Amino acid sequence: MSRLLSVICAMLLLAAPVLADAKQRVAALAPNGLVLAVDGEGKELVAQNADEAFVPASVAKIVTAWLAMEVLGGDYRFQTRFYVDDDRVLYVRGGGDPFLISEELALLAPRLFAETGTEPFTGMVLDASYYPADIRIPGIEDTNEAYDALNVALAVNFNTINAVRSGKTVRSAEEQTPITPLAISEFRARGPNGRGRISLAQADPSVSVRYAGELIAAFIEKAGGSVGGEISTGSVPDGLEPVYVHRQSRDLSEILRLMLIGSNNYIANQVFLEIGASRLGGPASLEKSLKVAAELLAEHELTDAIQLVEGSGISRDNRFTARGLAKVLDLFAPHAGLMRSTRAGSRYKTGTFDGVRTLAGYARTTDSGDVRFVISLRGGGKLRFRLLDAIEKGL
Repeated sequence: MSRLLSVICAMLLLAAPVLADAKQRVAALAPNGLVLAVDGEGKELVAQNADEAFVPASVAKIVTAWLAMEVLGGDYRFQTRFYVDDDRVLYVRGGGDPFLISEELALLAPRLFAETGTEPFTGMVLDASYYPADIRIPGIEDTNEAYDALNVALAVNFNTINAVRSGKTVRSAEEQTPITPLAISEFRARGPNGRGRISLAQADPSVSVRYAGELIAAFIEKAGGSVGGEISTGSVPDGLEPVYVHRQSRDLSEILRLMLIGSNNYIANQVFLEIGASRLGGPASLEKSLKVAAELLAEHELTDAIQLVEGSGISRDNRFTARGLAKVLDLFAPHAGLMRSTRAGSRYKTGTFDGVRTLAGYARTTDSGDVRFVISLRGGGKLRFRLLDAIEKGL
């Protein structure tokens, strides 16, 4: 027993200088920065200014990903429903699918035909009532920027248009995406001269829905069908049963991986809205999702530590504590592989605002395993990764 105690004491004496060196390097690099590193057993290895609440920016997406895995599960798939009435009018009811992109529509159109036949449709009615028309996400502004895209129950290509304009001539910037009349008019009105991506107008959310209808019709035509008559917005008639339910080809795990790597605000809030609607029933609403999030956070004693007002981090009214986020990272650890990795094998998510630079994830260390870390700075984007390097090498 005395020999065992001697070995343990020797190991502790060796570890103490290493920890001290890591803390000193962190303090030298960013004396005013918030830095927390916690090992898998919950022991705090570095804790500098860790009691300060901070604006998470896009590291909030880690919390949304954890909530989504808890409520929806990794194999969950978003659905879009199609109906056909006796007059051969096609009804499309959106289900909030965040990845209803051109490549998905190319898969969807032939499958729709397999269920409905290739006889021309006499019109199309688009039903986006799964989300209230007045839904607004805090922090999203009425701009043309892609990161300010409005959340809509039926939208395509992240509710954006990617095009090239030369004078009044507009063409698609993507080989896989046909140009449509509405895309041309919107890009002429608000797009840059040259190549760019714009969000669709927020003043009239029906523009987004109508663009989705035009693009769906274009892919139906590419698959050999046609849509005659008007493309309009409305509701699916009562009693009409779906002829085809399209299940998103990507499961939730893959969507979350792409969301975390690409840091897409639109995807994050589409997922966040589904969290509430799935548990409390449709239509989706921000209030329902915040209620479900609050319940789950309370179960883990995180009510005061994680304060969310939306799911992407675009709002400065989100407030986290470092210890609260470290606990979420511990809960999300089985899914750490969904995050971007460094050459050393660490997993991370960045967040960036004017005056806010955040970084959080799992640092791969030699002696302490995968350490949960949280970094928040007032500036210096590259400095975040120098601090991560100090954690990787010092612990």
